[in-house]
Amino acid sequence: MAAQLRANSLSLIESLVMGVAGSAPGFSIAVALASLLATAGTLAPGALVFFAIPMIGIAIAYKGLGARMANAGAAYEWTGKIFGKPVGFFSGWALLIASTVFMVTGAVPLGAATLSFFPDPSLAGNVILTASIGAVWFVIIGVVLIVGVKLTSIVQMVMSLVEIAILTAVLVAAGIHTLLHGAATPFSWAWFGLNYPPGAFAASALIVVFFYWGWDVTANLGEETDAKNDGAANGGFFSVFVTTFYFLAFAAATLFLYSLKDARNLSDNLVYHLAVQAGLGRAGGLAASFAVILSSIATLETQMLQFSRTLFAMGRDGAMPRAFGVVDAKTQTPARTMYLLIGLGLAMIFLASFISTVSQILADSVKAIALQVCYYYGVAGFSCAWLFRDARKSDPRTFVVYAVYPALSASALIVLALYAFTTFDMLTRIVGVGGLLLGAVFMRPRGYGAVA
Repeated sequence: MAAQLRANSLSLIESLVMGVAGSAPGFSIAVALASLLATAGTLAPGALVFFAIPMIGIAIAYKGLGARMANAGAAYEWTGKIFGKPVGFFSGWALLIASTVFMVTGAVPLGAATLSFFPDPSLAGNVILTASIGAVWFVIIGVVLIVGVKLTSIVQMVMSLVEIAILTAVLVAAGIHTLLHGAATPFSWAWFGLNYPPGAFAASALIVVFFYWGWDVTANLGEETDAKNDGAANGGFFSVFVTTFYFLAFAAATLFLYSLKDARNLSDNLVYHLAVQAGLGRAGGLAASFAVILSSIATLETQMLQFSRTLFAMGRDGAMPRAFGVVDAKTQTPARTMYLLIGLGLAMIFLASFISTVSQILADSVKAIALQVCYYYGVAGFSCAWLFRDARKSDPRTFVVYAVYPALSASALIVLALYAFTTFDMLTRIVGVGGLLLGAVFMRPRGYGAVA
């Protein structure tokens, strides 16, 4: 056993693909767009644009931090070095909790998309069946990750290219259908307004945070990415713009093809319904479902990578049991962290099967995950601002880009999380905040070994 991951395993292009796969356009659209439309209404396209602004600020922070300190722990490592070990520990812990909850959010829609290939489409609403199929996929993905990051990258490249090709075809079909038959919801610049219904602003923002979350897996793969051209740092940054385009395009396409009343009810697999409505028929719908399956697999892979690399870094430092901080000699992956994750994920999926509906599972978990993400993204933004604070005299442009913008973005996310907490039901509060506070049980009061 060793404590070093395989260096230079990924190129800049592979890092970019990992970032896109992490945000998972097909999966996020299928899972969360109907919820965003139900919450923000016709303001959904604007929400995806406005709330992308702080996300780009955090991507810049990750770019600046990753270029200086490439580390498998990413936010855990950076915040620990800059603000102290307890802050770093909870940044890492927040990611671990968010990734664990996501095992359900990712696996259940994967099961639903698989069931869309069966003759009876109503099976996709069966929670136990979708959870069971999702669990099978989950284990298969875990095995691929244990084999090695290079194989994972190859699989991601193929899946992401096919996914993007199918999603692009659906968008083209939706555009042609709209030109020929008119729009169910005509375009209006009011889509980009700020007149949100009472209580909808924070809820919409959290859903958008969930949309964009995941690109930061590139930072957790920093030790395994070619350092030339700041591969890991730039891969995540550029991926945000790719996913923003697809999220915005699909929000508009959904409004063009459906009334708002109908669109907000398509939470089981919106991409499938959109393809069928665009005139691609059952075959097009199945192709869209295939894209969702690929996207779901891809985003589960990236979240499992984030979990395993963060836990590995924390174990290597002694912040978590050191048994997790070793690399398998044959695969050069932190296999022990993956074994733990597979066990936790299967347990979470099993518990989710007792919740009454698929849409309830997704709605609750999206909010809980977004709360965790706001915290560790926010602290990373402040870390970058602190790291580049001295540039205000020598390089004002760098100061604005890497200090002011990330600090403002971080402030927006932290304020959002605090406000949104007041709107949560009890279950979401327990999962979102209770999961974060649970870290106090595992944090070692005397500190831990020096960060490598």
